[in-house]
Amino acid sequence: MTNPVNPKALLHSKWTKVVVDNKEKHFEIVTVLFNENQQVEKCVIQAVMTNKLYDIDWHDLKNDQTWIIGWN
Repeated sequence: MTNPVNPKALLHSKWTKVVVDNKEKHFEIVTVLFNENQQVEKCVIQAVMTNKLYDIDWHDLKNDQTWIIGWN
């Protein structure tokens, strides 16, 4: 099964990582940049616990084996 992800609704969306690394479980999308064709050019996710920023391919969020929508 895949997570339904709408690129236009990514900004400030909340995510939970299924496999926790470095005590980073909860994340929020803090940056979404679109190109002139309205396709996502850059997506940055921030760990709530550590405030670390990570560039992410937004398509990876569709994988429900890796990400859960919301903070669980």
